[in-house]
Amino acid sequence: MKILIVGGVAGGASAAARARRLDEKAEIILFERGEHISFANCGLPYHIGGVIPERESLLVTTPSAMREKFAIDVRIRNEVVKIDRSKKELLVKDLNSGQTYSESYDYLVLSPGAAAIKPPISGIDLPGIFSLRNLEDMDRIKAAVKGKTSAVVVGGGYIGLEMTESLRHIGLEVTLVELANQVMGPADPEMATMLHTEIKMHSVNLRLGQSVTSFTENGNKLRVILSSGDKIDTDAVIMAIGVRPENQLARDAGLDIGITGGIKVDSHMQTSDASIYAVGDAVEVKDLMTGKPALIPLAGPANRQGRIAVDNIFGVKREYRDTQGSAVCKVFDLTFAMTGLSEKQAVKNAIRHDKIYVHPANHASYYPGATSISLKMIYDPDTGRVLGAQAVGLDGVEKRIDVLAVAIRGGMTVYDLEELELCYAPPYGSAKDPVNYAGFVAANLLRGHSEHFHAAEVAALKPDQKLLDVRTLEEVQAGMIPGAMHIPLHELRKKISELSTEKEYMIYCQAGLRGYLAYRILKQHGLRASNLDGGYKTYCMLNQTAVYDKSNMSDDAGSEAEVDKAAVVASDVKIVKTLDVSGLQCPGPISQLRKAIDAIEKGQAVEILSTDPGFAADVPAWCRSTGHQSLSV
Repeated sequence: MKILIVGGVAGGASAAARARRLDEKAEIILFERGEHISFANCGLPYHIGGVIPERESLLVTTPSAMREKFAIDVRIRNEVVKIDRSKKELLVKDLNSGQTYSESYDYLVLSPGAAAIKPPISGIDLPGIFSLRNLEDMDRIKAAVKGKTSAVVVGGGYIGLEMTESLRHIGLEVTLVELANQVMGPADPEMATMLHTEIKMHSVNLRLGQSVTSFTENGNKLRVILSSGDKIDTDAVIMAIGVRPENQLARDAGLDIGITGGIKVDSHMQTSDASIYAVGDAVEVKDLMTGKPALIPLAGPANRQGRIAVDNIFGVKREYRDTQGSAVCKVFDLTFAMTGLSEKQAVKNAIRHDKIYVHPANHASYYPGATSISLKMIYDPDTGRVLGAQAVGLDGVEKRIDVLAVAIRGGMTVYDLEELELCYAPPYGSAKDPVNYAGFVAANLLRGHSEHFHAAEVAALKPDQKLLDVRTLEEVQAGMIPGAMHIPLHELRKKISELSTEKEYMIYCQAGLRGYLAYRILKQHGLRASNLDGGYKTYCMLNQTAVYDKSNMSDDAGSEAEVDKAAVVASDVKIVKTLDVSGLQCPGPISQLRKAIDAIEKGQAVEILSTDPGFAADVPAWCRSTGHQSLSV
């Protein structure tokens, strides 16, 4: 048997290795028009940023290693320019010699990948404008930014965000331009607000809702002209607005192309020609959650598709069971991850759903270093089946999304999440893992033990609905929803008589738990009530206020107010106490701050250590409302 494979990296290289493992005698030829057949393309931004120092570490395998280990005929800088399906032949051009030749096949596997989208913008071909798809692109960008001071990244997806971080890591001033009103397009908008804050906190000039209209030269700089009319002079531009399938070879051969532009394949990865298979970023897949055709270019699925295609060639009947879009991205100190259905996908596809938000700690809060995870879960309100999840946090995010990815693939319900037995020790998790916790909250709703309302509904409450804040006074002083009445949870039972049976009390706390406790108290006293899902924290995420708005992190609204500890001491303000509130659950951090402030004298200062970006905004707001001064954040 003779198998030809067009393209390497995740799909093609996996197919070649699998083919050799299944048949030692098969003739296997791998064509790659570039210099490298298998490299870690997901690591390219991190080499540019110096996090991965050695270029060679990005080479997963080399042509010589592939030949020696698998006895595969690897032909780099050989471009397949035509498929003759009637003769079962390829026309190949040797890019070194310029000569063309033919190669016959019994089976053909296409893995041409995807190309960076190049929009028709005036000046797009000017020197200094790059995209990032391979090692050569990486080398060009790395050389171009060496010794420079600024860069503009166009596009706020995975590559755009990773490039933004990497360029800041090597000291460049970075502007990130994104056409949408949020970065990380697959995410729901409120989940992206935490990323916006993180990006701004690392001194990135974030331009949302804007596009590039043209590029020009301005001396030795590039000038980027935005739809707002603003002009940004910069040393380099990285275009990261997405990719499109490399389908021209397949299209010219008359293979079916899907409605998304990807090569159309069946569940065996077989194209419209029984002798030709296709895998990777170039193929159209079926979205596991919507059942609709989609382009979901991810390395994991590409690897599996390569194996499945070859298995079917050798008679091992296997099916590719759709793509659910599990993905993760590092955004400076935060991690964002998601799997399955987003809320906006559910709305777009008219899929019945409900959602919950939880903000638990990544591990036992009493163990040092605990930080919160903001987790959103989408589920079917009729069956409880888990449909999707997104999470943002400093640590432990991908672990929880991986668990939920398995739950989705297995058709599990929120009731199943309640029963999951996950690893627990204080440094790694809690006895009630965040995944368990999400299951508890959703299951309580489905069982009728709780009722909730969402932050988006706050602006349209009915006349007989009244917001009730059950947080502590210190928390309320740091910010509250306008129009809410305040009764701390510990006083609620004593003040039940002050509440009216004519009202429905729309309860909220900081993250949801105390609101649920208050809900249970009111319901069992015969009052109407509902709990704000995810509490004030989720409300702020949706409204991009308070906890997630960097403008609230300073008493000086017109400046960054970056005052370091040395400057504080130099100005005769003595730091007399350092308070570490990392990992404390609400209302712990604010309560500890109040106690510390009460214990010091006028003119003295408290230094606070926290890993919660929300708390970083709470402190200045609390100081303003209590007559204290926030010196720096």
